[in-house]
Amino acid sequence: MTSTFDSRNNSSESARRLTGLKAEALMDEDLAAIDEDLDQNFDGEQYDRSERAALRRVAGLSTELEDVTEVEYRQLRLERVVLVGVWTDGTAEEAENSLAELAALAETAGSEVLDGVIQRRDKPDAATYIGSGKAKELRDIVASTGADTVVCDGELTPGQLIQLEDVVKVKVVDRTALILDIFAQHAKSREGKAQVSLAQMQYMLPRLRGWGQSLSRQMGGGGSGSSGGGMATRGPGETKIETDRRRIREKMAKLRKEIADMKKGRDTKRQERKRHQVPSVAIAGYTNAGKSSLLNRLTGAGVLVENALFATLDPTVRRAQTPSGRIYTLADTVGFVRHLPHHLVEAFRSTMEEVADADLILHVVDGSHPEPETQLAAVREVIVSVEAQNVPEIVVINKADAADPHVLQRLLRREPHAIVVSARTGLGMEELLQLIDDELPRPAIEVQALVPYTRGDLVSRVHAEGELIDTEHTGDGTLLRAKVSAELAAELERFAVVAQG
Repeated sequence: MTSTFDSRNNSSESARRLTGLKAEALMDEDLAAIDEDLDQNFDGEQYDRSERAALRRVAGLSTELEDVTEVEYRQLRLERVVLVGVWTDGTAEEAENSLAELAALAETAGSEVLDGVIQRRDKPDAATYIGSGKAKELRDIVASTGADTVVCDGELTPGQLIQLEDVVKVKVVDRTALILDIFAQHAKSREGKAQVSLAQMQYMLPRLRGWGQSLSRQMGGGGSGSSGGGMATRGPGETKIETDRRRIREKMAKLRKEIADMKKGRDTKRQERKRHQVPSVAIAGYTNAGKSSLLNRLTGAGVLVENALFATLDPTVRRAQTPSGRIYTLADTVGFVRHLPHHLVEAFRSTMEEVADADLILHVVDGSHPEPETQLAAVREVIVSVEAQNVPEIVVINKADAADPHVLQRLLRREPHAIVVSARTGLGMEELLQLIDDELPRPAIEVQALVPYTRGDLVSRVHAEGELIDTEHTGDGTLLRAKVSAELAAELERFAVVAQG
C-alpha cells in the first residue's frame, strides 16, 4: 500500500518531469523562432514605419517571476515602468539627464513611464543595486503606481537582478536588456537580426537560472551494477541548465559564422569601391541626432526618419557628389548611446567597420540636447573601440533651428573643426558640402592624355574618380588634363601626351 508521503513524492516527481518537458519545448520554440527570422532576408526597405511598429517582441529574455520553467529566460513585455538610477559622480543635472534618456529608451521600447527615482551613492550596492532600505522604498513606489516593471539605469549583475526582484516583487530590467530589446524591434536585415540575436544570447548566457539538483538530466559515470558507476561516479550528470548553456553556445557559434559570411559580401563591395578610388564618408553620431535626416538632405535617399532612438540599425550606403563633381559614397550607421552594451559593440563590429574604413567621418551631434558634449564623448569612445580614431572628422552640429545659440557658440569654441547645420531646414548644407569636398583625399598624379573616342569609359572614370582640370574635344579624341590615382594613371599612360609649354 502506498503511503501519503510516497504519493506526494510521486506527484512531485511527475510535476518535475512535466515542467522539464515544458522548458525543453520553450527552448526549442525560441531557437526555432530565431532560425526562422534569420532565414528571411530583409533588405532594409525604406518608409516602413507602420510595419516596424507592428514587429513583435523577440522571445528569449523572459522576466516573469513565476517559476513556470526550470530556467528563466528574460523576455521584455514592458507596459508600466518605474525608473531607478544610481548617481555616483557628476552633477545632479547630469544624473537627471541620464534618467531622462532612460525614459526615452523605455518609451521607444513601448512602455509607459510612471515614475523615476535617483539614489545617491558612492557606488551601486553589490546586492540590490540601490541598497536594501531603498529597495523597500522602491517596492512601495511600485505598489502605489501599479507598475509591473522596474528599469535600472545601469547593467546589473545576475545576483543584483534576482535580489532586487525578490524585494520589489515585480520584474527588474537593466539598461542593457532595454537597449537589446529596442535593437530587436528595429532590426530589419538578415545581418541585423543575426547581430541582435548574438548580443541577446551573450547577455542571457550568465543569467540563466535553475533550481537545485532536480534539474539533473542523467547520472554521471558508467559501469556495471545496480548502483550505477560505483564510487565517486554517482550523482548529477549534465543538468538542464548546463544543457541549455551548451545549446546557446552552439547557437552563438552558428550566428558568428553567419555574420562572418555576410561580412565577406560587404567587404567585397567595399574593396570594389576602393579599387575604383571612390572616397567614402561615414555618418556617425549619437542616436536620434539626425543622421538619417542628414543623409536624406545630402543625397535625396529615402531613408526612414523617425523621432525615436535607434531608428536606423542597418548601414545605408548612398552615392553622392561634391560641388566640384567628385563622386563619393555616404554611409549612415547605427546610432551610439552612453554605456552602449559591449555585447552590441562586438556584435555590430562588422557593420561599424564602415566608420573605420571611411576617408572622412561626419560626426553628427544634436545641438538642441542639454549635454551635447557628453554625446560627443560617448560617440568618440565607440569610435576608438572600432579603431577609427585616426580618420579625419568633421563635427556636424545638427538641429540648429531648435538649439540654444549660447550652446552652439560653446560647441564651436570647443570643436574647431565644426559646422552648424539644420537637416530639417537645409541651413548650412552648402557649406557642409564644400567642407566635405575640401576634406576628401584628392588624387595625387597629374596626367595629360589624348583619349580616343572609342575609350569613353576612361573619360568617365576620370570624371568619377579623378579631379578634372581641363578638357578639350579634338578630331583625334578627348584631350584632358586631370589629377588621378596611380591605378588610373597607369591605364592612361598609353594615351599620354607631352604638355606644351
